[in-house]
Parts: sequence; C-alpha cells; structure tokens
Amino acid sequence: MSTPAGTVYLVGAGPGDPELITVKGRRCLDAAHVVVYDYLANPALLESLPPHVQTIYVGKRHGEHQVPQHKINELLVNFARQGATVVRLKGGDPFIFGRGGEEAQALAEAGVPFEVVPGVTAATAVTAYAGIPLTHRGMNTSVTFVTGSEDPAKPGTQIHWDALAQANGTIVFFMGMKSLPAIMDKLMAAGRAPDTPAAVIHWGTHPCQRTVTGTLASLAERVAAAGLSPPALIVVGEVVALRDHINWFENKPLFGKRVLVTRAAGQQGALAAALAAQGAEVVAAPALEIVPPEDAGPLDRAIQGLPDTQWLVLTSANGVKAFFTRLAMNGLDARALGGVKIAVVGEETARTLAAFAVFPDLVPAGQHSEGLAKALIETGVVGQTVLVAQADRARKVLVDALGDAGARVLPVVCYRSVAPDPAHPALQALAHAEPVDYATFTSGATVTNLHDALGAEAFARLLARARVAVIGPVTAEAARAAGLTVHLQAESPAIDALVATLCADAAPARRAAT
Repeated sequence: MSTPAGTVYLVGAGPGDPELITVKGRRCLDAAHVVVYDYLANPALLESLPPHVQTIYVGKRHGEHQVPQHKINELLVNFARQGATVVRLKGGDPFIFGRGGEEAQALAEAGVPFEVVPGVTAATAVTAYAGIPLTHRGMNTSVTFVTGSEDPAKPGTQIHWDALAQANGTIVFFMGMKSLPAIMDKLMAAGRAPDTPAAVIHWGTHPCQRTVTGTLASLAERVAAAGLSPPALIVVGEVVALRDHINWFENKPLFGKRVLVTRAAGQQGALAAALAAQGAEVVAAPALEIVPPEDAGPLDRAIQGLPDTQWLVLTSANGVKAFFTRLAMNGLDARALGGVKIAVVGEETARTLAAFAVFPDLVPAGQHSEGLAKALIETGVVGQTVLVAQADRARKVLVDALGDAGARVLPVVCYRSVAPDPAHPALQALAHAEPVDYATFTSGATVTNLHDALGAEAFARLLARARVAVIGPVTAEAARAAGLTVHLQAESPAIDALVATLCADAAPARRAAT
C-alpha cells in the first residue's frame, strides 16, 4: 500500500519581524513535519517548533544559491510523497519575486497537493517601518514593483524604463542593490527628475534596520558612503519625503540598541517582548535552567498540609509555576487553597499567580524579601503556619524574620535554578557575538552563570561597552562581585520597571541625535 501524499504549504514569512507572519502561516508551521526555509525567513519563527520537526535551510545570499531551485522543488515533492506536511517558508510573500510560482508549478506537475499562504510583502511592510507610505493622496496614483535583478538568461530587459519614469508613481525595486547606480541613471535618462526623492532600506522591519534617503541624483553615492549592503529595498517617489514626519519605528526609545537578556532558558519571552516593543534588538542569553527539586517529598507533604496552613508565600514567578505544577501532580487545584492566604514578593509574581485565576492577599510595597517579611509580620503571624515555597538557593532573610516574629515557618524547595549547559546553541553564538549596548541581569545567578558559561574573555568582550542594568539590590551586589560596574537599577523588581529604566537612560542620546 502506497503512502498517501502529504501537502506542501507555500507560506509567506513576512519581511523579517516575526510578528508579521499571518495567523494561517503560524498555524501551518505548528502542524509541519518538515520546514524548508529561506535566508530572509526570520529564524525566530522556527524556535517554537517541536524537536521532531525537520528544518532545512535552502536560502541564497547576495546571489549565492545554497541549494539550486530545481533541488528545492525535488525536496518538496519527495517529502510530500512520503506523507509529510511540508512548509516552504519564504521571506515576504511567495508570489512577489519569491519564485513561489515556480515551486507551485513543480508541485502541480508532480501531482502533489499544495496551498499558497500569502505573506506580508516587504514592499508594503519595509516601507511602512521606514515611515514611507507607498500611496498618499495628492502625491501619486500608482505603485510599481520592479525586480532590480533580472534573469541573466533573458535576451534583453523587460523593464520599460520610459513608462516607469513617466508614470510619476511610487516605484519599489527588489534585489537591486548591486545595480543601484544603474537604476538611478536609467530613471533619470528616461525623464524622471534628478531631484525625485529616493531611499534604500536595509534589513527592514528588523531592529537593525537602516534607512538612507536622497534623490535620484545623490542616493547611490550616499548609500555607498553609509556602507549599506543587501538585503535592501529601493524606493523612488515623492512619498519618500513623508519619512521626515512619520518615521515611527526608528524613533522608538531603544531602536538600534542591542540588549542582552539573561533569564531562565525559555523564559526570556516577557522581557524580550517588552524590549522589542521599544525597538531593541534582543540578544538572548539563557543563564539559568529551572528544574524540579531533587526530592519533591517535602513539597508534597506541605501541599497535603495546606488545610492546616494560614499563609502561603510565593517568592518568584518561577515559584508560582513550580508550586501549581506540583499541586496538579498531587491531584489538586486552586480549591486546595480555599482557606489559605497568599503573599507574593512583587507585581510580576502576582501577575503569574493571576494566570492560575488566583489573586494574592498581600503584595508588599517594597518588592523584596525584607519588605515582604515586614508586611507579613504586620498582619500578625504569631503562632501561624507560614509555608514559604522558594528556590533551593533562596536567601534566609524572609524565613529568619518570620521565625523571629513567632511564626511557624515551613520553608520548602519547589524548584532549583541550575547553570545552563555551555553547549547551548545560544551561548555558543554569544561567545562570538558583537558587543551589546545594555546587559540586563535579573538575579545574582544570571551574572555568575553567564560568566562561567562564556568564560572570562568572551564575557568581557560581550559586555565591553555595555551599560549594566539590574532588577534589584541583591543582583547589583552579585554584578559588582563579578567585576561589573552597575549603571542602572530598576525602581522595582519588575520587567516593566527594568524596561522603563533602559528607555529613560537611552533618551538623552536619542534626543541629541535628532
């Protein structure tokens, strides 16, 4: 019996920003067995794929083909005939200078089922991120997409330069960087005014986006002086002048800043997303791994003893997740906490708790162990049983203060934080990465673990120009102990406060540059 043919999805990945992939495109990725991807498809789109998904890189860079097109076609056909669900992930939109039509033809000829999932084309997204609308009332009545790199096998050009020049609409050239001077000259020779505004946008929609503007007469020289290289789009038209007024992306507080995020593996999400929303280029460094306690017996016994417990204290977001995971493993849910008051150390921990539809009775103003101990003692804990669910290397400040105040304190380990594997791909990449502008540390362990994982030389090189930002005084002490200068400390141990601190620090330099 033959294996039923799988389906190939020709998916547009969008122009670079991973959040610009369509809902259907993301759904196809989540269902894939094999993903065949291009150079311009953001690798971040592959990070959440399960380990069993096979990923194959077939991109080309600056005209250098990693895999010839006919071989890509064969890959798609062969995997589908084996019954696999295949995603062909292409930058931008598959049918706009993406050779998606050729791949669809090959699949159709082979009798392989396929679907086309359109993507956000670079022409619209990259220009929008550069503050250049492709159309604007009173300025233009047409938009033309043109290849800047025609098939060399063709006998002559198919670009009608006279028509392009005389239409006076917006023109977007794809893959035209090598031919930029010639493109500008041909437009002027065909009658387009030399003072027509024009721009080149390099790595559009990425945090490293760079835009150079000029005119048909000056753009090539300006781009050469700026050292821009592919990938880039060329835009010609009066609409380029609007960039001076509506350039929103490159004016974000942290645009152009490389920011190191050091948190537990798989938990950079919230901080990374908040920094990216402010324009930062996030450099992920998994400096911790969160694992269960070596012996879960004490935690299990504490959970079974919840009916006799007056307070449950959760000292971190990781502690909340670990506690509720173990609660479920004991066959219990939030109802087991019905008669228990809950105290948390800060707003981030409270938000994590709220995700379980449970809300704390106490969140101290001072978001640290000392403030939590003081607030709890003020409620009157003499003779009460207080269960403190914490990390294996937690400070003793909270437990000692509650015990001295007359509480019956039950400290239990609900998770351990261990050093990451130095062979982790992200750490291997960091060892050779460009220096960062900011380094964020959210615990003392993230400092020491990253230093040990990278080694002193690579650690120093990565942070050579960095302004170090920490989330609290304990982390600041650890950073100084590691030989770092602490430049910034968040007002409270929360992600929002840390991001706001970086934005405020970057503001003077940004104002001076504008």
